[in-house]
Amino acid sequence: MAIPKYDEMYRLFLDCLADMQIHKSKEVKDEVAKKSCVTEAERREMLPSGRQAIFDNRIGWTRTYLKKAGLIESPSRGAYLLTDAGKHVLIENPTAIDNHYLERFDTFRVFIGTTGPVEAPPTEPPHSGQSPQDIFDGAYQQINAALADDLLAEVMKQSPAFFEHLVVKLLEQMGYGGSLEGTGNVVGQSGDEGIDGIIREDKLGFSLIYIQAKRWDFDKTIGRPEIQKFVGALAGQGASKGLFITTAQFTKEACAYANKQHTTKVVLVDGQMLAKLMIEYNLGVSTEAVYEIKRMDTDFFNDDLD
Repeated sequence: MAIPKYDEMYRLFLDCLADMQIHKSKEVKDEVAKKSCVTEAERREMLPSGRQAIFDNRIGWTRTYLKKAGLIESPSRGAYLLTDAGKHVLIENPTAIDNHYLERFDTFRVFIGTTGPVEAPPTEPPHSGQSPQDIFDGAYQQINAALADDLLAEVMKQSPAFFEHLVVKLLEQMGYGGSLEGTGNVVGQSGDEGIDGIIREDKLGFSLIYIQAKRWDFDKTIGRPEIQKFVGALAGQGASKGLFITTAQFTKEACAYANKQHTTKVVLVDGQMLAKLMIEYNLGVSTEAVYEIKRMDTDFFNDDLD
């Protein structure tokens, strides 16, 4: 039997969690493979990149889409649990659990970039009106969106000290401090009035950037008072530049206050931007595959041959 597509494994994945207990990733994968009659040989088949098994890749997307719909959650690394919403889906026992079914959930519609209520199933092909480049670009953005969420979820499982070191490492990856040793350091619990780290902006250290790092839940917001405290801490250090970076979000008032500062430049980086920077500067990620998109060289065919 052929390896099921990722959307063909939605119900099987949910069924594995129907007892409302926490199950490890390997346990779920083994059970889904068994129920879908995927052989051991088929489970060893690799993607063209040779970096991951096809079955593992597809069930990984199954897991991602179900999480985006809010039907499952991951209480710890590599472990999954059915949510109340997922339980209600199994009780409802719909004829099909596919992407169109998942679109009834707000969080899934946001993830795939659609809004509004779900109407009747589309009568046109899934990618009608889109060029191959549009489809490729959309897939690329969706892959990175899922990766960003996974990165933030993993960061939240680490300690605050780990997060402070991660922030300094990210700035080093971005080129701050140059190539010298000791260009960035974590202040941490030794505490300096709200300063968690310091990094040189240039190789010689003529200018320093002071950092505050807050590892807060994604749905939390950081308001103006927190930014005011940070600006005060910068003033106490005689600093002119500060970076406030968090896994959470900033309120509009916090952003407006930061933008109004003139003597002290304050940059705010929220969780979404943090994840994007980690992906862009290869921190906590590795390259799975590289695709080259080529076009015809019209100059080659227009050259006059003398």
